Amino acid sequence: MKKLVIAAAMSTLSTMPAVHAADYVIDTQGAHAFIQFKVSHLGYSWLHGRFNTFSGNFSYDDKNLAASKISLEIETKSVDSNHAERDKHLRSADFLNVDKHGKASFVSTKVVPKDGANFDVVGNFTLNGVTKEITIAAAKTGEGKDPWGGYRAGFEGKTSINLSDYGIKNILGPASETVQLDLVVEGIRQ
Repeated sequence: MKKLVIAAAMSTLSTMPAVHAADYVIDTQGAHAFIQFKVSHLGYSWLHGRFNTFSGNFSYDDKNLAASKISLEIETKSVDSNHAERDKHLRSADFLNVDKHGKASFVSTKVVPKDGANFDVVGNFTLNGVTKEITIAAAKTGEGKDPWGGYRAGFEGKTSINLSDYGIKNILGPASETVQLDLVVEGIRQ
């Protein structure tokens, strides 16, 4: 289904003070980032899945959180619900239509600070050739030096989308209209 849960989560390995206005690349090589989804199956159970291939970057400034930004690109054909036949159907024109729309993307337009480590990331999510504004409820999970001499920052976020908003009509009843998205992002400072 449509994943792209956007938001981001990264683990930290130390308590070093934050560096301001830094650029990060999302660590997908080390499998320290995840885009996962959950959708109701007929209202009886939950179908869970993820996108295995994506990339992105973000800029983070702890002293001026509103100046932060994130950009993600997802290969829709990498959808993985742990069931080959279902994944084939999810890739078809009934859902993700990967032959025509092989990429989904999210580009933030603003970051709105809230309380503590929480903030909202507002931006444009493109799926199935349709772009809509979404808001991701996000939180910083930590930042600091890693054991390899680098510096990392981590975030997580949650949002939901309605499939029909993205031109997907093959929905298995009202309970299956909304897809919940979760994003965990760990970035390596550049």
